Amino acid sequence: MRLILVRHGETASNVKMALDSLPPGPPLTDAGRAQAAALAEQLAAEPVTAVYASTAVRAQETAAPVAAAHGLDVEVVDGVQEIFCGDLEGRHDREAFEVFIATVKQWAEGELDVPLPGGESGRQALDRYLAAVDGITAKHRDGDTVVLVSHGAVLRMGALALARNVGPALAEAGLLPNTGRVVLERGDDGWRCTSWTGVDVVGD
Repeated sequence: MRLILVRHGETASNVKMALDSLPPGPPLTDAGRAQAAALAEQLAAEPVTAVYASTAVRAQETAAPVAAAHGLDVEVVDGVQEIFCGDLEGRHDREAFEVFIATVKQWAEGELDVPLPGGESGRQALDRYLAAVDGITAKHRDGDTVVLVSHGAVLRMGALALARNVGPALAEAGLLPNTGRVVLERGDDGWRCTSWTGVDVVGD
């Protein structure tokens, strides 16, 4: 089974670097809609059997062209929304961004119980994300290719937890670009990452 994890397209919050975690959130910008259309073209040749999106508008709008290209509907799933930013919600100043990045770095290094100020801990975010992924994958068979559109920070944390060949250095390598993709494949011994934003990932 292949799981294609996708970050949503551009929003106005992305343009001004605002921390924006609460669904339903803002829609895509014109550029974001163009990114979603390009994503659909890039995935048109993939044997996609299902397309899922978070409860955020931006994720659903990104997923819609992909689903349409394969004659599918977007299935909205709870649990894969962005990490709740708490007191940092809506802020776009340098201090807030640095607190967010430093906290996520701690999570990637194993300190999952550290919370964002007034927000979620890494363990809380990861528990809900992984439960949602388990629910999705339980509905599909080996050989299926499934697309899941969600959000950059929770996607990186989820891939780190799921794939045995993704380490903290890769998960911390930088923000996923809008419509950036992480591809996971499941074998008898679990998930491994084969591609991280277009770069092949080697090793088991």
